[in-house]
Amino acid sequence: MNSRPSPTEEVKRLYEEAESRTAKAMEGLVARDSFGELLAKVTENVMSLTKIGNEAMDMAVRNLRVAGRQDIVRLGRQLARTEDKLELVLQEVEQLQDQLRASQDGDPSSDATGSKAPARKTARSSQ
Repeated sequence: MNSRPSPTEEVKRLYEEAESRTAKAMEGLVARDSFGELLAKVTENVMSLTKIGNEAMDMAVRNLRVAGRQDIVRLGRQLARTEDKLELVLQEVEQLQDQLRASQDGDPSSDATGSKAPARKTARSSQ
């Protein structure tokens, strides 16, 4: 009988040996403090590059005179403020209309200051 291992068995043994040596080397590498520092630096650099890339894209969009993300957010805030102000004006108009109707009808239940109209239910307040 032949005591030599077959080529397939020899390849398997060499592969497992290389894998165990590589695993030990990697564990030794990861156990060092310098690996943690290196990982922190790499992460910091990746985040910096991401920020630079986002700023470059925003600048390119701005130079194309197309509304960018910041522009849309700013417009959304302005629109929300305008809607709130318009709702307040509408409530005041309704209150004044109620006072006018009460004074024209001679309603004795209405005092000189007028009664407040119930607040309107808006689409925003119902969400």
